[in-house]
Amino acid sequence: MSVRVRFAPSPTGALHIGGVRTALYNYLFAKKHKGTFILRIEDTDQTRFVPGAEAYIEESLKWAGIVPDEGVNYGGSFGPYRQSERKETYLSFAQRLVQEGKAYYAFDTPEELDAMRERLKEARVANPQYNAVTRMQMTNSLTLSEEETQARIDAGEPYVIRVKLPRNEDVRFKDIVRGWVVVNTATLDDKVLLKSDGMPTYHLANIVDDHLMEISHVIRGEEWLPSAPLHIMLYRYFGWQAPEFAHLPLLLKPDGNGKLSKRAADQLGFPIFPLNWQDPDTGELSVGFREAGYLPDAFINFLALLGWNPGGEKELFSMNDLIDAFSLEKINKAGAKFDIEKAKWFNQQYLKFMDENDLTARFLELLDREVEPDRAKAIAVSLKERVTFIQEMPEAGRFYFEAPNTYDEKVARKKWSNEAAEKLTEYVQALKEQQTLDAGVAKETLQKILEKDGTPIGKVMPALRLALTGQAGGPDLMEIVALLGADEVSERIKKAADVLK
Repeated sequence: MSVRVRFAPSPTGALHIGGVRTALYNYLFAKKHKGTFILRIEDTDQTRFVPGAEAYIEESLKWAGIVPDEGVNYGGSFGPYRQSERKETYLSFAQRLVQEGKAYYAFDTPEELDAMRERLKEARVANPQYNAVTRMQMTNSLTLSEEETQARIDAGEPYVIRVKLPRNEDVRFKDIVRGWVVVNTATLDDKVLLKSDGMPTYHLANIVDDHLMEISHVIRGEEWLPSAPLHIMLYRYFGWQAPEFAHLPLLLKPDGNGKLSKRAADQLGFPIFPLNWQDPDTGELSVGFREAGYLPDAFINFLALLGWNPGGEKELFSMNDLIDAFSLEKINKAGAKFDIEKAKWFNQQYLKFMDENDLTARFLELLDREVEPDRAKAIAVSLKERVTFIQEMPEAGRFYFEAPNTYDEKVARKKWSNEAAEKLTEYVQALKEQQTLDAGVAKETLQKILEKDGTPIGKVMPALRLALTGQAGGPDLMEIVALLGADEVSERIKKAADVLK
């Protein structure tokens, strides 16, 4: 069987980073096995539909480089790929189960359902459910005659279709991540398959769609593991071959105490969505990884290793590297702690190796002034190992465009001296005599000045950096000298000498 996998989010809001990881693992698995990655929108719960959410999902995947082969807005031979457009299909399959005695019509009102739960609570039933025992006390086609059932349907009385599960039967299946899973149907309830508005629930729709779309592997979050036994039963009821399942571990808070949530991310000050998201109800803006400055390749590399361990010491993986190395068997069972500092580290690494022309273009977009492209490129390259995010570069490199007005007091007290100032004045004169000036010339010139009387370089270099940048650290000092030029270096040294004398 060819590999066909799907990512099937619901358009109920912003795409959580856990959803992006699910999409990524599906994508990597498909590409590893030369299969097909499908985007399907599961919008059967119209009460929770959020305008703009579907477009947000698509844009997020595109930014991350997780491009579907088939699906909503991508085409394919198994559409439509939006569940709200497949309503009649689900109805026919639900009715088929009723006709075969594997499901039934239920006419219970909300009040009747509440009363049933209250009775069970009073009887000290730990988990009140509509199941093989309680269904025989409710208003459904199992307790009503066939004539009365049809009369209620003909009269337009609201009903749902519930699955009819056996009272005491073990459901067994092997999960690729978790191994064998065994659940007894006595712990399950007769879930609703078709709602009173004619729309299917997730349980029916995803089973039908996965079968009709020939899905070979269902790779989804751990939160769906409790539903898997029901889904196995439905495959059995329809007489279909079930796909293989792989339930992914949770993403946990940085301390490992509980599932990663938006609230936790907000409290700790890091993104939880791939892109900016503005809540249409409250207007609240949540900053995304893209807008926070993360490069998509770094974001993907970080995300891939949250719950998957390829083995070995290697940490930096391109998308092609991930595809080559990926295996569902190497996904961890335990939840993965979310470490934002690690995410920042990945971004630093990818920034170092970023294409210099792309880096320069991004840098120029951020600058509030006109800068000659070659000069901008040299500045950007000098800064890339000194920052975590590209948007930090204009501030980190402000000294390239503006002489410092303040100087690090601690450095000034320890490193600035009259001797250093004299040597720097002599250095500037020598620089002005050079025909050309680059980092190599700047370094050689300084060394010659210091060698005349054996002045240690440590007595001059910190003072020079302080005069040029006002700071203790930064890019290669000789590159700074070359980029500023002899005249600007001279002016800054004079200014520092006046302020710090």
